[in-house]
Amino acid sequence: MHHDRTGAIPLCDTRASYERHRRGIDDAVRRVLSSGQVILGPEVAEFEREVAAECDVGHAVGCASGSDALLLALAALGIGPDDEVILPTFTFFASAGAVCRLGAKPVFADVDPQTFNIDPDHVAALVTTRTRAIMPVHLFGQCADMTALSRIAERHRLPLIEDAAQAFGADHGGRAAGSIGVAGCFSFYPTKTLGAFGDAGMVTTGNAALAAKMKALRVHGMTERYHHSMIGWNARLDALHAAILRVKLPHVAADIHARQLAARRYDELFFSMRLDEWIDVPQASHEGRHTFNQYVVRVADGRRDELMRRLKSEGIACEIYYPRPLHLQECLSYLGHRPGEFPVSEELSRSVLALPMFPELAIEQQERVVRACGRMWRARHKMAA
Repeated sequence: MHHDRTGAIPLCDTRASYERHRRGIDDAVRRVLSSGQVILGPEVAEFEREVAAECDVGHAVGCASGSDALLLALAALGIGPDDEVILPTFTFFASAGAVCRLGAKPVFADVDPQTFNIDPDHVAALVTTRTRAIMPVHLFGQCADMTALSRIAERHRLPLIEDAAQAFGADHGGRAAGSIGVAGCFSFYPTKTLGAFGDAGMVTTGNAALAAKMKALRVHGMTERYHHSMIGWNARLDALHAAILRVKLPHVAADIHARQLAARRYDELFFSMRLDEWIDVPQASHEGRHTFNQYVVRVADGRRDELMRRLKSEGIACEIYYPRPLHLQECLSYLGHRPGEFPVSEELSRSVLALPMFPELAIEQQERVVRACGRMWRARHKMAA
């Protein structure tokens, strides 16, 4: 555990996670390697059952990444050329990438300035006769407003696909992320609340036919050996990752609790050092559980980049999620969007900063982070005076 006051503070400490679960992980790796069954098989099947139970759904389909999870869900719903999928512009690229890979068109919505999640009012205004799905993203560990979005989806008879890549263990109105839409897409990238040591993903669904279709799609559309009923691709979850994730799964609730405590400590430190007029702490909605997959603040006065340089110079890792909204990405310029179209997302791209956040984060480390922010704030005010 890194509790020293001088060492670098990582954004997310995957080594600390390994140290904590070392014995279980090492045993799981040995078990898989000595079984000889390293592709799919019983480890993956067991992990799928455990995740389905955890997310309160009937089915879970293990896959190679969060990106493959999105692709599987969209492809299984038959989404393709000429179809439109509504999603936020303020998110990781994979959300739009999956839509584009299937030849469909991503239709962007702006986000709520408090929660950073997709704005349901904007979604409602974007539905056309070509809309085939609505894909909210549960950003940074907090569910989008699924109550409002479900109403819109029902009114237009559209499937809701939850991009829950950052929100394993989150919930909304007492319902688990991944159980509210027709499908929930998860990533087990190493930095996630439940993280593998490499790429891994999962789709959850209550629909047995959809689950069966995704299980075929992940093995090149095979329903029986060498019989291909549809065109899929290789999107399998490795048995090694499944076994390691099974070791970590029972600890997710405790890890989320530790993240929530760390988030509260950050909030209190910023408030007690009177930095809250300059740094906006993340807002958790009252309708659900925020897992703080990331702890993302907003920095006022156009000083975000300056603060980032300051923190990094003091050995404190930080990251911008996301420096450019999707509608302004070079490869999506064919959609014809212009700066100024999505003002909230564009403003967030200029002001957000993710601070170190992981279950093992020590209060001494958090004090160092906030004190560094305070030094910059005071230095600035001296200059102004």
